[in-house]
Amino acid sequence: MTTGQATALWTRDAVSLAAMIAAGEVTATEVVSAHLARIAEIDPSVTAITSVLAESALAAAARADRQAEPIGPLHGVPFTVKNNLDVADSPTTWGVAAFANAVAPSDAPAVAALRRAGAIVIGRTNMPDFATRWHTDNDAAGPTINPWDASRSPGGSSGGDAAAVATGMTPLGLGTDFGGSLRVPAAFCGVTSLRTTPGRVAVASSLPGPAPAPTNQMFAAPGPVARSVRDLSAAFAVMIDGDVRDPAWIPARDLDDPTGTPAVAVCADGSVDPQVRAAVRRAADALARAGHPITEVAAPRLDETATAYGRLVSTEVVTQRRDLMRRVGSPGLNAFIDTALELFPPLDLAGYMSGLGERLTLRAAWSRFLADHPIVLGPVSAALPWPVGYDLGGTANVAQMYAAQQLTIAANYLGLPAVTLPAALSAEGLPIGVQLITAPFAEHRGLSAAARIEAAFRLETPISPRSGNPDSR
Repeated sequence: MTTGQATALWTRDAVSLAAMIAAGEVTATEVVSAHLARIAEIDPSVTAITSVLAESALAAAARADRQAEPIGPLHGVPFTVKNNLDVADSPTTWGVAAFANAVAPSDAPAVAALRRAGAIVIGRTNMPDFATRWHTDNDAAGPTINPWDASRSPGGSSGGDAAAVATGMTPLGLGTDFGGSLRVPAAFCGVTSLRTTPGRVAVASSLPGPAPAPTNQMFAAPGPVARSVRDLSAAFAVMIDGDVRDPAWIPARDLDDPTGTPAVAVCADGSVDPQVRAAVRRAADALARAGHPITEVAAPRLDETATAYGRLVSTEVVTQRRDLMRRVGSPGLNAFIDTALELFPPLDLAGYMSGLGERLTLRAAWSRFLADHPIVLGPVSAALPWPVGYDLGGTANVAQMYAAQQLTIAANYLGLPAVTLPAALSAEGLPIGVQLITAPFAEHRGLSAAARIEAAFRLETPISPRSGNPDSR
C-alpha cells in the first residue's frame, strides 16, 4: 500500500474495511495501525479515548492476518468500548478515578460477540462518571470535546465513542443508553447510533458488585455507534447472540414489514427549535418520497412518561448510589445530581411501587400508538447542542434540557429501540440528529427507514476537530 492509501483507511466505515481486508486489499494490521496513528494525532485535542490498547490490538490484528479466511463479518475491524462495559484485562472505570483498578477478567457479552465476528478492541472511551450526565466529563480523564465546536457539549454519556467515531479514530464504537446516552452524543457529534430493545443484546459484568437497579434492567440497553446505517446493521447482526450470563436475554425474531414502508408519526411540536424541526421535516420528506405514509401527530403522554422516568430513577439513585457518588464522584456529577433531585424528588416505597406499576399503563398507550404508526420520527434533542457547562447552570437549565429530551427519555422508559442519524447541519454548522423509534424487536424497521433518510442526506464524516464555532474558520 502507498502512504496515501494507508492514511485514508481511517476515513472508511466498518463494512468497507471488512470487505477490503477479506479481499486482501489491505491487512488488519494496516487498518489497526492507521487508526492508532489517527488516535495519536487527534485524541490529545479531543480526549475521547481514555486507554489505547495498542499492544493487544496489534497482536490481534497479526493473528487475524494469519487466518486463511475471515473469522466473521467484521474480521480485522477496530472498535472502541465505553468505560462501563467490560473488556478483559482492562479496568471498567465508569469514568471514576477510584475504580481505576477494577480490571475485568472477561469481556461483556456484546464485546465478546463483536470479537467473535472478528472485530478488534482498540481502546476504551470517555464518559461522565457513573454515566449520569448528558455531557462527557469526569475527574479521571477530563472533558471530551465536541469536534464540530469546542464550545458545545458532545453529549453523554457515550460521548467518547461518538467523538471518536466522528473524527475517524475508530469506525465503530460500543456504548449504552439508559436515558439517551447513545442517541444524544450521536446527534451532537454527527454520527449514527442504535439503541437496542432491552433484552435483545445480552448484558453482564464479570466484576463483583450489586445487581443493577430495576430501572437499569428495564430501561438500559447497549448498542453501536458508527458513521453509517449499514455499519449499525452489521454490528447489530452479530451483537444479538445470547450469553448464559444474562438470564434476561430474549431470543426474539425481528419484526418484519410486508410492505417495507410502514406508516410514520412525525412528532416535533412547537417547543422544538425551528432548525431541529426543519431537520425532522426533511427526514419525513425523504421517507414520504420512499412511500411511507406520514402523519404529524403528538406522541402520547410524553409529560407523564418523562416525569415517571425521573421520579423512579431519582429514587434508585438516592437509595443505592448517592452516598458513593458523594464520596468518589466529581463536583460536576454531584452538582448535576443535586439539581436533578430537586426537579424529581425521590418517591417513598408506596410511590415507587405505584410508579413501577403505572409503567404498564403508559406502555399500553404507546403500544396502541405504534400499532397505528409503526415508526415514530422526531428529534433526539429539541434543542441544538448546548454550551459546555450548561447542565451545571442550575435548576432552570436542567429542566430545559430534560424537556428537550422528552421523546428520547420515552424510548428508555418504554423499553423501545431507536435509531439516530444526522439529518441536517444548523446555521452554526452543528449536526442535527433525528431518531426513529419502533416497537420492541423492530430494530430492522428503524434501520431500513434510517437508510432511506441517509440516502437523502449524508453528513460528511469523519472530520478533524474544530476550535470554537466552525463558521469562524
